[in-house]
Amino acid sequence: MNGQGWAGMGFGMIGMALFWVLVLVVLIVLVGRMLGSGGRGDRRQQKTALDILQERYAAGEIQREEYEQKKRDLGS
Repeated sequence: MNGQGWAGMGFGMIGMALFWVLVLVVLIVLVGRMLGSGGRGDRRQQKTALDILQERYAAGEIQREEYEQKKRDLGS
């Protein structure tokens, strides 16, 4: 033990435990990301053309007539 006694061994065990906790956290995050974008679908939903049209109308980018015409063009 080179004069370190139990204290040196205790710090070594704490360091090893922290290392393995870090490894587990990284694995959990990576697996979570793979599952999140894979089989269960993307958490961020894709906007439809109608959603974008409604946002543009609400923001004042287009007038009511243009909104109504484009809405009809989309078949909604």
